Amino acid sequence: MIDGELGAFLRNRREAVTPAEVGLPAGQRRRTTGLRRAEVATLAGVSVDYLIRIEQGRDTHPSAQVLAALADALRLSEDDRDHLRQLAVISNGTELCPQAIAAARTVRPTVRALLARLEPAPAFVLNHLGDLLAWTDGYERLARPVGILDGDGPNLLWFTFTDKRARTAYPD
Repeated sequence: MIDGELGAFLRNRREAVTPAEVGLPAGQRRRTTGLRRAEVATLAGVSVDYLIRIEQGRDTHPSAQVLAALADALRLSEDDRDHLRQLAVISNGTELCPQAIAAARTVRPTVRALLARLEPAPAFVLNHLGDLLAWTDGYERLARPVGILDGDGPNLLWFTFTDKRARTAYPD
């Protein structure tokens, strides 16, 4: 992500909105075709200084409320609103969506040792996608007969919501 993309997006949208679109008089002498920063700030209920800091990339942590107010002031479409939120999250340095994290496919030896100590109790380890990565013999004795462990990569969520045998395994 290029630094300042959030600010560039806001400037671009600010320049694309005419004063008439937001109910402001066009005025005699305008150096900009779109809205002035002061006009956007007033419409959004934020200070001009804060809007300048966001546009210049000096403040990369606008709140969700500020983003919504700016989106309203700039008359953004739903797609543009989503894009604005994505740019804000990315410029903030946080992950946009946790699903982008690669799913674990292996289990650490320490976790396997813990599972071994839990025998004969039924226990298992899932990744965030519901894939069963490891389990105890106790769990295998319960799960194998109903079909949860069928296939190469058993997935508890897939089994629960798509397999008819899940109704017998989980009657309630």
